[in-house]
Amino acid sequence: MRAEILSIGTEILLGHIADTNAQYLAQQLTELGIDLYFVSQVGDNQTRVTETLRRAWERADVIITTGGLGPTEDDVTREAICELLGETPTVDDAYLAQLREFFMKRVGRFPESNTKQAWTIPSATILANPIGTAPGWFVEKDGHRIISMPGVPREMKRMWTEQAVPKLRDQSGATLVTRLLRVAGLGESPVEERLGDLIHSTNPTVATYAKNDAVDVRITAKAATTAEAEALLAPVEAQARAVLGRHVFGTDGATLPGAVGELLDKVAWQMATMESITGGLLASYVTDQPGSSDHMRGCIVSYATDLKVKFGVPQAMIDTYGVISDETALAMARTVRDQLGAHVGVSTTGNAGPDAQDGKPVGEVHIAVVSPKGEVARQVNLRGERGEIKHRTALAALDLLRQHLLGDA
Repeated sequence: MRAEILSIGTEILLGHIADTNAQYLAQQLTELGIDLYFVSQVGDNQTRVTETLRRAWERADVIITTGGLGPTEDDVTREAICELLGETPTVDDAYLAQLREFFMKRVGRFPESNTKQAWTIPSATILANPIGTAPGWFVEKDGHRIISMPGVPREMKRMWTEQAVPKLRDQSGATLVTRLLRVAGLGESPVEERLGDLIHSTNPTVATYAKNDAVDVRITAKAATTAEAEALLAPVEAQARAVLGRHVFGTDGATLPGAVGELLDKVAWQMATMESITGGLLASYVTDQPGSSDHMRGCIVSYATDLKVKFGVPQAMIDTYGVISDETALAMARTVRDQLGAHVGVSTTGNAGPDAQDGKPVGEVHIAVVSPKGEVARQVNLRGERGEIKHRTALAALDLLRQHLLGDA
């Protein structure tokens, strides 16, 4: 079964709102085993909405629209569907009575313009809206289906979950099961190289995606039932894990700070950070996670060199090796561990740009971890603007800490 999503609203084209509905529905269709081939956006113009619907009708079995179901003149989704199908709308008296009652209780009057929200057509079943005034339509005609829902995300999601999904679940004919392997410490190209021929697999399919916080390996199997899809997926997932090894830090919604937190919690250790280049960003990422108070002790942001010395980094070490060095990073990690009474000290120092600093190029970063397991420092060389370098430095420090806790660094 092929699907197309159509997001309707001029405010989307103007960039005034983000099209989060399409993203949500795309994920939902995957779970139903329905193939999504196209996502379209169109403004509040009946001619253009009808043209877009007609194009979708020619290439999709299911068309899902969001938006354009309000009572105003620029809400034209119903009119466009009627034009596409050549059907004339009539008023559903029962639903109109519900709308009148809703408005009388809420504002004491019923705007006659809202009457069109009670329209129906022969091919449509009304999808009730328990938390809004705009009902949806579930249209079936000539082997095609149109699911038309409000643009307000909370109204759309409830209508989709409670009414549209039950109607579609038994009609998809297949189930998709997807597993995301979250990978740290490798770029997208090296990940793809390690996966080798798995990338060319057809069922399950394997694909890589570079995300802001990791590289995702998406493995998707399609079968008649969930159990059959899981059986197809399992050996491919095992192969991917084998070649990627400890670079896989979790699945699906896992985060790198969350993975580190779980490892710290297992041994009942607390960490502390001494940050220069990242300015507290590393500690912020750790404390973004629920339950981080169990393993996060605190943070020292020692951006200035004299503050590093004040908190315990030896001036002689800085004079000998420079602020941007493995030796200074290790001294910072030792210092914050001692000063804040943590089990683990983590540090970051480097040059985020825009100019060279102390003879070190932009993007040269040094991170270090000190714990009862030992000490480790690492130099990484990053590219990007200041914000990107800071972000990637924090991620690199988290991954070094994760590897250290696992015994790999």
